[in-house]
Amino acid sequence: MTRVALVLAAGLATRFGSDKLSAPLNGEPLLFHAIRAARAAPVSRVIVVARRGLETGIWESSPPVEIVRIASTSLSQSLQAGIAAAATADGAFVFLGDMPRIPLGIAERLAHAIGDGFAAMPREGGRPGHPVLLSARAFPAIAGLTGDQGAGKLLRQRPDVVFVDCTDPAIHADVDVPADLAQLRSGTEPG
Repeated sequence: MTRVALVLAAGLATRFGSDKLSAPLNGEPLLFHAIRAARAAPVSRVIVVARRGLETGIWESSPPVEIVRIASTSLSQSLQAGIAAAATADGAFVFLGDMPRIPLGIAERLAHAIGDGFAAMPREGGRPGHPVLLSARAFPAIAGLTGDQGAGKLLRQRPDVVFVDCTDPAIHADVDVPADLAQLRSGTEPG
């Protein structure tokens, strides 16, 4: 079984007010934490889908990844570009570049749980989180997504999505505004 990890990093970070993915967290760019979680997944490749402006400076010290640069900043087009780069993979884990605290073992649990499912995702407190593991069967449906929405709506409509319960709220913790990053730096999860 060949799977890849996609790290989506093409957004403009308008609510953050500056380039949040390059903002430091524990001495390195925020994005590198998401890349590390993606590299810990049971995958053969890690592909970062990045907006063009992000390529300046950040990649010199990045962990090894393949980079797909896109002009669009919409979530659906980021996901579609990543799936296109995944090509003939049997599945793709989707990580978000602004989610730095993903538990390292969760991807392995998703890989074991997916079976013949359309997708697998972690769930904590009754709420789904990230990363999401999409089977290759999901790839054609991703092509039909539009706008600045990911696959969430599509996955909510499917009865063949497998949920893996976990106790770590970090599967929900993303950085949208500077206060979220400040919370992470202080050791608490953004609410």
